[in-house]
Amino acid sequence: MDLSMKKTCIVTGGSSGIGLSIVQLFLDNNYQVFNLDLQNCDFGEYRPCDITNLEQVTSIIKEIEKTNVIDVLVSNAGIHFSGNIENTSEADLDKVFSINVKGAFAAIKAVLPNMQSNNNGAIILISSDQAIIGKQNSFAYNLSKTALASMAKTTALDYAQYNIRANAVCPGTIETPLYHQAIDNYCQKSGADKTEIHQEEAKLQPLGRLGQPDEVAELVLFLASDKAKFITGSLQVIDGGYTAQ
Repeated sequence: MDLSMKKTCIVTGGSSGIGLSIVQLFLDNNYQVFNLDLQNCDFGEYRPCDITNLEQVTSIIKEIEKTNVIDVLVSNAGIHFSGNIENTSEADLDKVFSINVKGAFAAIKAVLPNMQSNNNGAIILISSDQAIIGKQNSFAYNLSKTALASMAKTTALDYAQYNIRANAVCPGTIETPLYHQAIDNYCQKSGADKTEIHQEEAKLQPLGRLGQPDEVAELVLFLASDKAKFITGSLQVIDGGYTAQ
């Protein structure tokens, strides 16, 4: 296959969870995929990258665009943090924002010149249902995911003239390694049974189950495609009906 005939997608944080499902699905749909992550990955074109290092993010993307037209950016890299405002230190807040928000800022800023010169591009930010609603003990995480939703809206408006679309995907509770890590941390602190907590989380969803990473990936692929060419500045919720309650 001639790589010049393939579209190019950059995914941040594509080595596990939702990000990995996105990388795999885009590969299955004939994209050339570059994965920027600290964790090694056997899928796509892996580029080791600390998303909190804005110069490194910019440098890697500039290197990619020397030989590629960047068609799609999926800003997925992120961490979870539990705690109310009193239990969140300045260092905690800085860490969450460095990964969840500033990493997205750097990646978007780096791809925009390439997309503008080609008068085309799709930017998808992986936000959260917490951009729509608040949740307890989620001060920093909620704040960061709301920031990503805002970033999608403002980028969509500022760059619509260049046929660049920006949208935020807002997953609810998705069964990923990040989800299991959060549940494990809660159980360690509270002494709760993980099986029971997992079942309770499923019951909270109107559809009666947790979402799966591949379901989020399908939505991202749609938003990147020409089928969604009139969709920009939107928050696309995929949460089993949770925020409709």
